[in-house]
Parts: sequence; structure tokens; C-alpha cells
Amino acid sequence: MPAIIGPVQIIHVSGGVVQFGDTVIISPKTASKSTSGQGAINTGGFIVTNNGLSASNVLDTNLIDQPIVGNN
Repeated sequence: MPAIIGPVQIIHVSGGVVQFGDTVIISPKTASKSTSGQGAINTGGFIVTNNGLSASNVLDTNLIDQPIVGNN
């Protein structure tokens, strides 16, 4: 069933897929993980970030987060 899409602002797409409308399957071809403090990876046309104290403590015990082998 078709969808009605309102105003959309796409500033940057790097190695990804932007899909509007009907689709059956969209599967990722890459997977990555990153950690950063609060307000560090905000994207948009106009960003205002007010932070007091920012810290990121990461303990990742997963060996494989999202397997992409055979994901065609």
C-alpha cells in the first residue's frame, strides 16, 4: 500500500539506501558501532546542544553484533 510522505530533508547519505514507497526487503550490507558522549553525533540543519558533563563508559561483551555474511 502506498504511503504519503511529508516534507523530508536529507542532508547527507554515505553508503546507504534511502527508500520511499513500497519495498519488500531492505538488508544492510555493512555494520558498524561507535560510541561518543552526549550530543556528539547530532546531525541536522541547525543544532544547538547544551551539555554539562559528558562521559561514555563502554563494556561490550558481544563478539558479533550483526552478522552480515550471506545477507544479500
